[in-house]
Amino acid sequence: MIVVAGEALIDLVVTAEGQRAVPGGSPANVAVTLARLDQPVRLLVRLGTDEYGRQLAEHLRVNRVDLGWSVRAEEPTSVAVATLNATGQASYEFRLAGAADWQWTPQELPELAGSPATALHTGSLALALAPGAQVLEDLLARECRRNGLTVSIDLNLRPSIVTDRAAEQERVRRQVPLANLVKASDEDLDWLYPDRSAADVMAEWHASGVSCAVVTRGGEGAWLLAPDGSLHEEPAVRTTVVDTVGAGDSFTGGLLAALAHLDALGDRPADRLAAVTAPQWGAVLRQAATVAALTCGRRGADPPTQAEVDALLAPTS
Repeated sequence: MIVVAGEALIDLVVTAEGQRAVPGGSPANVAVTLARLDQPVRLLVRLGTDEYGRQLAEHLRVNRVDLGWSVRAEEPTSVAVATLNATGQASYEFRLAGAADWQWTPQELPELAGSPATALHTGSLALALAPGAQVLEDLLARECRRNGLTVSIDLNLRPSIVTDRAAEQERVRRQVPLANLVKASDEDLDWLYPDRSAADVMAEWHASGVSCAVVTRGGEGAWLLAPDGSLHEEPAVRTTVVDTVGAGDSFTGGLLAALAHLDALGDRPADRLAAVTAPQWGAVLRQAATVAALTCGRRGADPPTQAEVDALLAPTS
C-alpha cells in the first residue's frame, strides 16, 4: 500500500464558459491516479465537514482511495481558483486561510511501522504551510530514520502563495534529504534557483542522499537521475491538450505505480531503487509520461485507468 499525505481541496475551474467546482489538490490527485492504476492507496488527509469537504470525501471513495486514516476537521475546505487560458494552461489563486489542510497535529498521524505501507508520498503545499508542514516534515524524518519504506516528495511549488524564495530554498534544502525519490518541474526549479541548471540541482540532491531525482519539462519530456548517477531522458507523449490541470500529479502517480509494479518500493528503499535497471527506468518514465499525456487530453484532473495506459503503451504490429 502507498500512503499519500497532504491536501485535498476544491478547484474552482474558471473558463470563458463559466466556472465549476472540481475535487483537486496535488496529493489527492496523486492518490486518485494511483487508485486508477490499480495500486492500493491510503490518503492521510484532513477533510472539512462543509459541503466541499463532503464532495471531496465522496470523490475519493468513488475512486477507491482508502480514507481509513483521514481526519474529519471542523475547519473549512481549501479552495483553489484555476483560470484556464486559451491553450488550456492553468493559473491559480488560492483561498487557504484557516483551512483544514494545514492544521495537522502530531496526535493525528498514524504509526506506519507495522502497517502494510511500502511508500509515503507527500509534497506541494502540505510541506510548505504552517503549522501542519512541520508535523508532516517530522513524519518524513521519522520514516527516513526507520528505513522501512520509500519516501517520495513532489516539490510542486506555489510561488503565488509562498513568495519568500530564500525561505523556500532553505525548506527544500532541509526536506529533500529526507526522501529517497524527489520530483520537481522545470518551472519549480526555474523559480527556486534562477541561476542554476536543473542538472546541477539534480546532482546536488543525489549527493545529499536522494536515490532518484526527476524533473518534468512539460512538452519537452522528463529527466531522471538514477541511483547509479546515470541520466535518463524520456520525451513527452504527444497529445491534444485540453488542459494541464493535474498533469504533474498524474505523472507522479504513474511513476510511483510503475515502481510498485517492479517491487521497487518498500523497506531498504535505497537498495530497491538501486536494483532498477536502465531499461526499467525507461519503462517507468514512459508510463509516467503516458499517464500525464492522457490526463492532459481531457478536462480537469481526470487521470486514466491502467487499462487505458496499457492500451496506449501496447506495441503495435
